[in-house]
Amino acid sequence: MGGTALAAASSGTPATATARTRVLVIEDERALTDVLAYNLQREGYEAVLAHDGQEGLRKAQTLLPDLILLDLMLPTMSGLDVCRELRSGERTRDIPIIMITAKAEETDQVVGFKMGADDYVTKPFSVKVLLERIKALQRRLDGGAEPADVVEHLHVRIDRLRHRAYMDDQELDLTPTEFRLLECLLRQPGRAFSRHQLMDAAIGEGAIVLERTIDVHIKTLRRKLGQMDLIETVRGVGYRFRERSPE
Repeated sequence: MGGTALAAASSGTPATATARTRVLVIEDERALTDVLAYNLQREGYEAVLAHDGQEGLRKAQTLLPDLILLDLMLPTMSGLDVCRELRSGERTRDIPIIMITAKAEETDQVVGFKMGADDYVTKPFSVKVLLERIKALQRRLDGGAEPADVVEHLHVRIDRLRHRAYMDDQELDLTPTEFRLLECLLRQPGRAFSRHQLMDAAIGEGAIVLERTIDVHIKTLRRKLGQMDLIETVRGVGYRFRERSPE
């Protein structure tokens, strides 16, 4: 996508991002990174650029950005491999990741989310829309007037302040999306959530995703909890966290 079209898509509104919020852009198309950097800086973000997978991984591990925009098709190391490495690292596993790619097939989106991506944007895209997706993800991470920071039900406990989750006092290795999804379900056990409601809770309002995406997250979350029946499927609706312990 051409830089002129991207620049024209800028929101043109005053900067609203939190000062010094650092966004790492890992993208090999230099014209695109230049335009993204310009628009991010215009909105008050600090933009850091990397033009191949290995460089992006190295900068992510050393700079620990607040958010990463990650292209799927990269030289030296694919975006999926970069995502996998970040999610396996102690210091980088909780960094929010928005994947940016020309691949729009359903399987690519499912694989991207399965690897731990928090959101997915396909080219061509509007920078204004991308910025709104970033802000929606930030709002979900930052919260606002929040309920209790520690919630526990049926031996599952989440601690929002420390961003940790436990099952029978054993810490769970969750992606940021899985953590927010579990939090949503755990706060209202017994309530049936639709897939769209869960995706809004997990990755922010306005995110456009496939319904199958939430199924991938639920499947992985069930496996990590080690008890498949804690998250119940509600036929024709979506999912709910079990209200009472199974007999």
